[in-house]
Formats: sequence, C-alpha cells, structure tokens
Amino acid sequence: MGLFGDDFYSTKVSRRAEPEQKGKLQIIRPGGGKRARDRWSNPRRSRSEFSSTVKVAVISSVISSIVTVTLFSFISQPATQLPLANAAGQGGGTAQTAQVADPYDRIINAAAEVRPSVVSIVNHKTGSSLSMEDSALGSGVIFKKEDGKAYIMTNHHVVEGASDLEIVTVDGETHKAKLVGKDRVSDIAVLSTDDKGLGAAAEIGDSSKLQRGQTVLAIGNPLGLGGTLTSGIVSYTDRILPVSINQDGVYDWEQNVIQTDAAINEGNSGGALVDLNGKVVGINTMKISDTGVEGLGFAIPINEVMKTVDSLLLNGKVYRPYLGVYTVDLSNPYAPLDDDQRKDLKLPSHVDSGVVVLEASGPASEAGMKLNDVITEFDGQKITSTLDLRKFLYDKKKIGDSIEVSFYRDGKAEKVSVKLTDKPE
Repeated sequence: MGLFGDDFYSTKVSRRAEPEQKGKLQIIRPGGGKRARDRWSNPRRSRSEFSSTVKVAVISSVISSIVTVTLFSFISQPATQLPLANAAGQGGGTAQTAQVADPYDRIINAAAEVRPSVVSIVNHKTGSSLSMEDSALGSGVIFKKEDGKAYIMTNHHVVEGASDLEIVTVDGETHKAKLVGKDRVSDIAVLSTDDKGLGAAAEIGDSSKLQRGQTVLAIGNPLGLGGTLTSGIVSYTDRILPVSINQDGVYDWEQNVIQTDAAINEGNSGGALVDLNGKVVGINTMKISDTGVEGLGFAIPINEVMKTVDSLLLNGKVYRPYLGVYTVDLSNPYAPLDDDQRKDLKLPSHVDSGVVVLEASGPASEAGMKLNDVITEFDGQKITSTLDLRKFLYDKKKIGDSIEVSFYRDGKAEKVSVKLTDKPE
C-alpha cells in the first residue's frame, strides 16, 4: 500500500485507463488509454503533431521529476520534523512542528525513572510471626529524602494492624520502617526509614491536568512480584466511589479517584500511578473484582494525597471535627430496620430518613445525646445518611465550631447544640 492509500501513485493525470491482456496478467498503464495509443500508431500524422507530442512528453517528464524529488524530500524527513498545518486561531500564528516519539520508548523511560522509587511493603501483623507467609504485602512510593531519612507514602489499609513494618527495594534490600502517621478516611499513610541504599525520591506530578485516554503506568508489588509494571489509559479522571471506612458494609464516605484500565492486583495498593513524563499522578488503591469485570482499577489523585501527606508529616494525623456518634442509616437498603426496631424508635409516620445513634461519646454524650436518638438535621440542613453526616462535618465544619443537631427521641422532636472537638486517640 502506498503512502497516499492507493496501491500506486502517479503524478500524471490519467484520462482513462484500459486493460490490455498479456497472458493472464492485466496491465493498467497510468496516463494513457486507447486514444493515446491510436495517435502513436497513425502513419499519416504530421511532423508538427509529432513535434508537439514530444514537447508535451518532455514537459510532463520534467514536471514528474520535480514532483517526485519533492515527495521524496518530504517523505525522507525524520519523523520528529514532519510539518503540521497550522490551525489559525483568532490571532493567527506560524506553522508548528510535531514532536512525535515512539510511545514505547516513553513508557520505558518513565518506568526506568520511577521504578527505583517504588518499594514493596511487608506488614507483619500483630500476633503473627515475622515470616512472609504470615504477613500482608503492599507497595509504597519514596516521595522525600531529608536528613538521612526517606519518607514513603502508601495506603492506610496496607499498614493497618501492623506490629512491624519493612520495605523491600527493587534490588531486594530490606529496611525496617516506622509509621509516621496514617489516616483512615483518605486511606493514606506515611512511613520513614534510613535512606541508605534507597533510590531517589519520585517526582510528583499534577493530577488535575490528567485527561481521559492519557497513557499511565502502574508500578508496584502485585502478589509479591515486586517492581511489576503494567500500562493502560486514564479511563475517567474524577470518579466518585462510595466506600465503607469501617469495612462494615455500610457506605459512609465517598472517595474521589482516577479510574484506569492498567492492571491493578492485590499488593499493588500504595504503589505509583505514573504518567509518561515519569511523574507520580496517583496512588493505586483499589480495583473492582467480580465476574465479568475487567480493567476497573482506581488510584487516589496525587493532589489529594499530598494534602494528607503534608498533614501527616506535620502532625502525625489529620485533624477533623468530631461529633462522637456511631450511627446506622434509618433507611439503609443493605441493613434495613425491621418493624420491631422501628416501633421502638416511636417515630412519626412522616420521618422516613435520618441516622440512628447506636452509641454516643465525647461531645455528643456531653450534650445529652444517647442511644436511639434519630438525627435528621444539622444546622437546619437535612441529614439522610451517615454519609451526609460525615460530609457535612468534614466539609462545612472545623474543630471548635458548634453545630445545632435536630433529632427525634421517643417520637418527640428535639434540638441540641454540640461543640465539635478533635477525635481522641
């Protein structure tokens, strides 16, 4: 197939092409048909006609040579120098030059740059032996080296329940690690270790500039296979997923994530999602694993991660306002209240949503709230679920603020003012 999408390209303009049979091979001559051949075979043609024909043939040959040389010169340019037609904007502009590079080279270079910064994390859980068989595995990313220490970010669920933590480099070196801080809500944790023998800190990118269809790489420790690289695209840049913070099956928070079809498996959690510039744009955190499901992996955007990381480095925790209630949704479809339970609450018939207090402590207890109070409003805004409750507190309040809580107790509407504090250790 030729450059221009046809089997043959000619600079001459053909009036008509007719086949001649030569055995079984059909020959098509570009630039001439029956009339051209008849003209050459006419014995009565004048000398002037012959001379004119020769002139036309010579001129056509010269034009063909010029066009051929031009085309060859165009085609033989390096791929990175192909001229692009300029799309004139309001102010016009000059011709641009395409910067085309082999995408596989970019993948190789990006992986080589970030891979030494990605480590495996071994979580020796409380009560287990120190053998690998009794440990949980995950991944982490070195993001900072300072004063002889290296700092690694990972997921909260990777280090949860740990009695001892170790990191393993891509070269197989093992280092003891300490927990700097962790945050269950954002699912982010920070570790520290001696920086001797560790790779350079990864370069942090800007997740707000990601685009759907952009190539990304996932680097981590799936199933204990450290240093594994997979590639894919950004399937969605700003996906909102409901999550259960307490892992009790009740969705009580929403996680903002990057969706990707790069393969993410058990052990990839805490590893790096990387763009083709070799910059970390996300921390791999979860995947959807079910029959008939493929290519649904998720990473926490690095811009969100770094806010939590900065707080953990400074304070060892993330400070959020604390009300002090453990609740269950009144209208939770996954754990609905039965008729007897609803009857015990003595709710008016028009109250069909809210959150039921199962335990009150801290500020809520001090304000007089107790078991089976049904919260329906915060500061006059309707609260229909634990998710609503948590989002209102974290998004609209801060430590030290007061909040007006409207609730039902034994069928009667009541209100109480609660001063929010920091959650105790």
